[in-house]
Amino acid sequence: MIVLKNDRDLEAMRPACAVAGAVLNDVAAWIKPGVTTKEIDLYAATRIKHYGGKSAFLGYRVGDREYPCQICISVNDQVVHGLAGERRVEFGDIVSLDVGVVYNGFIGDTARTVAVGGCSVAAQRLMDVTEKSLYEGIAQAVAGKRVVDISRAIQKYVEGNGFSVVREFVGHGVGRSMHEEPQIPNFVDGKSSPKLRAGMTLAIEPMVNAGLPGVKILNDGWTVVTQDGSLSAHFEHTVLVTEAEPEILTWPERMPSKLKVP
Repeated sequence: MIVLKNDRDLEAMRPACAVAGAVLNDVAAWIKPGVTTKEIDLYAATRIKHYGGKSAFLGYRVGDREYPCQICISVNDQVVHGLAGERRVEFGDIVSLDVGVVYNGFIGDTARTVAVGGCSVAAQRLMDVTEKSLYEGIAQAVAGKRVVDISRAIQKYVEGNGFSVVREFVGHGVGRSMHEEPQIPNFVDGKSSPKLRAGMTLAIEPMVNAGLPGVKILNDGWTVVTQDGSLSAHFEHTVLVTEAEPEILTWPERMPSKLKVP
């Protein structure tokens, strides 16, 4: 069932999404060569607490497994769901940061891939194309269109620039729960596609590989990597479908003034 958010829901969800965006901004600005992914995760925990939220990922259950980290930190060929640990990020690495925050009973979900100090031209182009594909998809999130319009726009832009879209993991509805209907593939899958309606809140999140689209899960049961070892990038916003232009909820600029403290 697709959950439509009413005005009261959105009054609570907008700050939740803004908090997620602010945490992501803070963590992205803090990363530097030499820090461990565990230190990144601990810093994210301090920022989530600072804004009065809690991690939507810590303890998230899939079967009999619980996600053990505050945010997802995926380095280089890691696509999504990377675990924090003793690995040190180095100059030239690219790091995908996926932040989910619970605040006001709602979830904000957002992600960005950043370079550590700097990166190669090829890595920067991968990040640029992935980010632009996100906005190509968001532009289609208008009442009356269908989920497949989002999927088609992302796939067309990514593949038109010589990269590939991950098939095994997709975007999704989000609200009081982390994963709500509908699923939002980043490619045209040929399945029936729900019509978009005002009040739908969607986590649109292209995951793009520099090489082939295939992925695999490591023995930790969580970390997804590219099968061919190529770089991967991930960008995400939580978006509200309206009768007019889509509203990006995870802009940190939407933070209520009472939360805008150092």
